[in-house]
Amino acid sequence: MSELLNIENLSVAYGAGAPAVNQVSFTVGKGAVVALLGANGAGKSSIMKAVSGLTPATGSAVFEGENISSLPARVRVARGIIYVPEGREIVGDLSVRENLILGGYQKTASERKKRMEMVLDLFPEIAEKVDRQAWRLSGGEQQMLAIGRGLVADPKLLLLDEPSLGLAPLLVRRVFDRLAMIRHESDLAIVLVEQNLAVTMRLCDELHFLRGGRIVGHRSAEELKDETARQEAIDAYLGAAAA
Repeated sequence: MSELLNIENLSVAYGAGAPAVNQVSFTVGKGAVVALLGANGAGKSSIMKAVSGLTPATGSAVFEGENISSLPARVRVARGIIYVPEGREIVGDLSVRENLILGGYQKTASERKKRMEMVLDLFPEIAEKVDRQAWRLSGGEQQMLAIGRGLVADPKLLLLDEPSLGLAPLLVRRVFDRLAMIRHESDLAIVLVEQNLAVTMRLCDELHFLRGGRIVGHRSAEELKDETARQEAIDAYLGAAAA
């Protein structure tokens, strides 16, 4: 698997306190799903914002062989790096269709139309409500819309920040099943931020465990298929609450 993204010694600091992210390094292969797991405050979202260009950071970010560390967020979007933030952040007063159009604002009209049709095929729940205001959707439907809006941009790398947050287990499974379909039908790479190990295991290839802004452990999804190894990882990195 060839390398798509290489992060070296990434650090993010807010003010004069301890850094939110401290010397983090990881890689993402083309078509791979890499998960960042940890408790609240571990630095996961700060990493995502730094990779997307929304937060100033030090260190090196190389995407498709090019150092993008100094590029602004809009240029990274044009290169194919799309961030779907925690909490969905859709535009509630706009319709489902209008939110999807926003996702493809850098695409030509014909490309955007094709991508929107793909998204609505993938998420029939929102296709049935395409002219409805987004705030009227359920939480699960809003998450589908947020992911769909990102997909309209035709990303090479999708940064998904806590897609299961606030969703009932049935809706979480539905969203992750659709993500699995996407990755099996394309070369899309995903960096996934989550707290839920069981959910993450459904999709990812590799897992990095964070604590205090640092990567404190790494496992492959294959390794964690073993129940003993999985429990050891939970105990070492996530605590009993993640079991």
